Amino acid sequence: MTAVARVAAVPVEEIFALRWAVLRDGQPRESAVYPEDSRAGTFHIAAYDGAGAVRGCATFFPQALPGEEGAGAPVAYRFRGMASAPEARGQGFGAAALSAGLREAAARGAVLAWCNGRTSAAGFYEHFGFTAVGEEFVIEPIGPHYVFVTKDLAR
Repeated sequence: MTAVARVAAVPVEEIFALRWAVLRDGQPRESAVYPEDSRAGTFHIAAYDGAGAVRGCATFFPQALPGEEGAGAPVAYRFRGMASAPEARGQGFGAAALSAGLREAAARGAVLAWCNGRTSAAGFYEHFGFTAVGEEFVIEPIGPHYVFVTKDLAR
């Protein structure tokens, strides 16, 4: 088992290969490019193993929780592109990337964080204090998702 050696905010290019390989396997490269990647306020987190390989990643950006947009809405960060290298799953890389991203979002003033998370990852998100809200929905061609929300950004 490999331990997480380092977690850092990095340019999107540092995490792109992992994001594409894990989340858009078999799809064109462009399918892993997000419109938010270069938007103001966006940051990308990488979790590295001892050899310096990126084994976990996530992208965070300011975006109101759906239904809470407008004046007076709580400051929220959405994340997407959450991925762990298949050979490193269960070794803490995804957890390290998520925790670091939640801390950074909180440092930037966020009071909540949310994502459209795969239904199959519900246990992972719930472990980190997220709650599924609303009905399950399908994102084609990826599959079933829920909106997961947490106000516990201090992790």
